[in-house]
Amino acid sequence: MKKICFLLVCLVLFNVHSQRPSAVENGKFFEENGNQMLYGGESESEHFIINNLDLKPARFHYGLGRERFPALLSPKFESLERAKTKWSDTDRFLVAHGNQDVKAYSISDLTRHEVVNDVLDGQPIFAAYCILADLGGIYKRTYADKEFTFAVSGYTYFDPDIWNGLDGFILWDRETESLWWPLIDKAVSGSLKGVRLQKLDNSKWEDTTWKVIKEKYPNARIMVSDQDFERPKEWRKYNDVSDIVKTYAK
Repeated sequence: MKKICFLLVCLVLFNVHSQRPSAVENGKFFEENGNQMLYGGESESEHFIINNLDLKPARFHYGLGRERFPALLSPKFESLERAKTKWSDTDRFLVAHGNQDVKAYSISDLTRHEVVNDVLDGQPIFAAYCILADLGGIYKRTYADKEFTFAVSGYTYFDPDIWNGLDGFILWDRETESLWWPLIDKAVSGSLKGVRLQKLDNSKWEDTTWKVIKEKYPNARIMVSDQDFERPKEWRKYNDVSDIVKTYAK
């Protein structure tokens, strides 16, 4: 019986993955000027250099472009009082709570943005949620003395031995254009390869409901829905991150 159940799970996962667009089959991987490249958008400047990629190309899905999703840079918030009629008690949220600030991000909004770059008590953080893996978390954005900005690459990736073989989104940071896979909590290509994602301590965030927020966090700031922004054309670059790799890579 166990063998039959296992085979059924494998069959379901195979069918799910086979229905998703293969990045390899759709030409998202290519070579240019001696570099291994991954499609990142309509502009040539958006493609990722992946010479040291740790993942298998055959397991990449989609390839929509790295600016397709509105991964927020300066999110707007409103008071709980103003937002109270917009949500049902069972609606799900990620909540980050510091000594002063309490920020709440609805799962429905995070499903659209996937990443929200924000600040909690003056500390740069980002909230992220992947609907395919049902994976959410709040992470720090500072490594050593450098602040990073995260966004969605437009790709998902799966490994049959990780997270029950579910697809999980691949992120990138604007400052080094390294790729990160949150299902293993680390960078998988670029100059930050091997550096670990820094999830906030469990005491600083939770996956909860609107009902709990109203009861526990009356001063919470609630992220406003339906935000978008004009994608930046350029941003800061960090050319030397060797100190970060030495300290944070494992």
